[in-house]
Amino acid sequence: MKKYFLYALILTTTVLGSCKKFLAEYSQDEMRPGSTDDLTALMYSEAYPYNAYMETFDALTDDVQNNPLVPVNGAPIPDYLNTLQAATPMFTFDPTMFDQNNPVADGSNVYSKLYLKIKGCNVIIDYLDQVKGTDVDKNAILGQCLLLRSYYYLKLVTTYAQLYNAPGVDPEKSLGVPLILGSQVKDGGIARNTLKEVYDQIEKDLIQAEDLLGNNYTPSTVFRVGRDAANALLSRFYLYRGLDTDWAKAIQYATRALERRSTLTALTTFITSSGGITANGIYNSSSPEVIWIASTSVHPSLLAVNVDSRSLPPFTASTSLLTQYNQGTGTSNYGDLRYQYYFQAFTANGAKFLYRTGKNTINTTYGTKGFRVAELYLNRAEAYARQFLNTGNVADRTAALADLNALRLSRYDTRNTAYVAVNITDGAGLYKFCQEERRRELALEDGHRFIDLKRWGLGVTHVYTGSDNVTTTFTLPANSPLYALPIPYNAVLANTSLIQNPR
Repeated sequence: MKKYFLYALILTTTVLGSCKKFLAEYSQDEMRPGSTDDLTALMYSEAYPYNAYMETFDALTDDVQNNPLVPVNGAPIPDYLNTLQAATPMFTFDPTMFDQNNPVADGSNVYSKLYLKIKGCNVIIDYLDQVKGTDVDKNAILGQCLLLRSYYYLKLVTTYAQLYNAPGVDPEKSLGVPLILGSQVKDGGIARNTLKEVYDQIEKDLIQAEDLLGNNYTPSTVFRVGRDAANALLSRFYLYRGLDTDWAKAIQYATRALERRSTLTALTTFITSSGGITANGIYNSSSPEVIWIASTSVHPSLLAVNVDSRSLPPFTASTSLLTQYNQGTGTSNYGDLRYQYYFQAFTANGAKFLYRTGKNTINTTYGTKGFRVAELYLNRAEAYARQFLNTGNVADRTAALADLNALRLSRYDTRNTAYVAVNITDGAGLYKFCQEERRRELALEDGHRFIDLKRWGLGVTHVYTGSDNVTTTFTLPANSPLYALPIPYNAVLANTSLIQNPR
């Protein structure tokens, strides 16, 4: 008990100063982690993302809509005004959304939360040579920390910087985020590295992590990262970087993971004999298609407001999103089961409304975070489609369609109606269909939609009705500078060398 209390103190001080300096103030017997088992326990607590709420920025996307206030007994439904106020700056694309005294600023400070986790990874890596243990155990720890650090850096650089291949962006000059690769605290501020430096570091670390984990570690649970998670993240990384040479790499790493983990959940199996949908979310620890679950806690959000059968909550899943799904013809054929299965529903005035994700059995408000097999099929299909657009190679078109149809077959109601495979011959049409299928599958999950809109150069229009009942239209244009979100005010205040994004 004493050791674990002291270990907690170690990580508490990493926010403020050097781990080694802190350790030096205490006796080695009492404070210093002596084995890889000690570091592993510390890693689970401070390097893994559990219990650290990471905003997904769905309020910036077209997957969420605002609903006007409908008073119940002359007053708003419970929590309506508080939720409306908290989400308004993001939903209306206010460039000051993360400034001081803004209600969204603290809860959505992903920047500081990710750097705190990066600090945990760095402490573990720096201290690895000073503990007893086998090379296999040390390599397993190093591989996990390198993967986790890369996961955090990819979230940071895609959220707070322009994309690598965006129009007018020079990766060797455009600002990414600060790269901090050690636990020692330096005097003065820390400047932002270039996009190229950040992406190069992520790529280097992930390739090393994939090798280390493949040769030294097999996760015993979906709450730990291993080789499959490394390959999944590499496929996502190359899709996000988006160079013409990256499509083949996205395919390569998605294929590596799919060679080991290719099972998709047949949603039809969750329909009861009476035609009901069982509450067994696709993103849970027993799901065959989950590779890594990166979130275990229920967190409040703009979609978590209490609902009232006589009204609508201030924000729900958008009509724009929900009309993307084939809703079938009735209880004997639900069509695309994701419409039935991926959202929680409530009934108001006799009508059914879908308002937040239903992908997890413990009711996390945006689904969960991490990797599923479904994303691998989508990553690979999009990369094949991009290659087809570039070269016209029919084999790429065929491969993209095979991945899309494999995914869709597992999502459609085939009890009484056979699934009809999609066959698209036009390159632009195939690419558009990949985008639409990705939206249907990954809706309200791990911030995918915000990054996808950003990398595809798409804009968003929101219709907003405030508590004063005045309706206004707000637009986030395609390739807007605001897609590189403003760095939260407290990070800019704390780091004198940090250059804020244009707003």
